[in-house]
Formats: sequence, C-alpha cells, structure tokens
Amino acid sequence: MAHKKGQGSTKNGRDSNPQFRGIKLYGGEVAQPGAIIVRQVGTPFKAGFNVLRAKDDSLFSVADGTVIFRGREVHVKPLDEKAPQPAWMKAN
Repeated sequence: MAHKKGQGSTKNGRDSNPQFRGIKLYGGEVAQPGAIIVRQVGTPFKAGFNVLRAKDDSLFSVADGTVIFRGREVHVKPLDEKAPQPAWMKAN
C-alpha cells in the first residue's frame, strides 16, 4: 500500500502570451518615422511608399506623413508638399 498520494497530471497547465497583432494606425492618421502601422504574421499587407517591412513582417513608417491604405498596400503620404511622392498620390 502506498504511503504517499501520487501526483496527478493535467493537460491544461499552460497559457501563451497575447501577440497584439493588427492595424495600429488607420488610414488618415499621422505616422512619425519608426511608427508601427501594422503588426502581422506573413504579409497580408504589403509595404508601399515610405513604408518598410520589419524582420517580423510588421510594417513601419520611414517618414512623417499620413497613412493611406490602397488595397493590400500601405503608404505614408509625406506631410511636406515639396517631398517626392508617386504621381497617383499627388492627384489626391
């Protein structure tokens, strides 16, 4: 007969931390250089004008400007009117 009660096991004893993914700056909001616009896994959104993709696929701004979503692409329109920008952006 056992002198100590045996330890039971469970399959539920763990939890993972949240990833906090999603859109951080929406269209029309102002982004500063280095501001994260989208946190994502893979590339549902593509980096456009004045936007770069980080090692973890996050998209971030490289210039001061306004965030623009154009389909699956994310762009940052410069606040400075004299800064270079694509032709389609000048029309808006």
